[in-house]
Amino acid sequence: MAADMTMVSRMVPKAVIDIAPSVVVSYIGTVRAGGHIKVTSNERIVATHHYSDPEVAPGKLDIVLIPGPDPFAGFDKGAVQWLAAQGARTNDVDILSVCTGIFLVGEAGLLKGRTACGPRGVQGLIKAKGYGEKELVGDKYRWVQDGNLWSSGGITNGNDLVAAYCRASKHFPKAIVEIACQMVDVGDRPREYVQPTARNRGEGEAGGVRAALNVPDDFFENVNALTAAVNAGK
Repeated sequence: MAADMTMVSRMVPKAVIDIAPSVVVSYIGTVRAGGHIKVTSNERIVATHHYSDPEVAPGKLDIVLIPGPDPFAGFDKGAVQWLAAQGARTNDVDILSVCTGIFLVGEAGLLKGRTACGPRGVQGLIKAKGYGEKELVGDKYRWVQDGNLWSSGGITNGNDLVAAYCRASKHFPKAIVEIACQMVDVGDRPREYVQPTARNRGEGEAGGVRAALNVPDDFFENVNALTAAVNAGK
């Protein structure tokens, strides 16, 4: 048993651990192995691989999870090509996009003809990119699957996405998935948003909060305009 499984081994029966799959997680970026991948809150992730390393070449991975980058930052062309090649392997590679990861997925051409999510506050911005998606449903659903592409809405909806993916995936025994979901308290939210969005004109609990904070009903519709204005002033 791996050293980093010691805590789990004390909480979960050995019979459960014995049927759990062995999973190797790689942190892949545009920096070389050992370099730091800069993320939000000034945190760093130590890269295990550069995207060009043969160990993570198309055909070597089962799952590629794309977290949310700055959608206004330029993307490394080589990394985009690498992701496109991964996504093209529709029979043996699954692409999981969380939050603004949808923009990188779109740049890689993986949204063409697909139904996808993305954060509900930037649906218009995604459409404006012209990625060729069949439909965007991020204003209605937390996550959606279309073929080997799984995409979620903003941030914590990625938890719902991963839980749903694991439940549907051939890689994880169902019993293990349910135990893991219960242990970390994820996977119990409905796929469809329950709280009303701005388009529901402020009805329900969420509307009351918006009213108390004096947030306009068309807040989400105006996110794209506000973002454009901020960037125009840079």
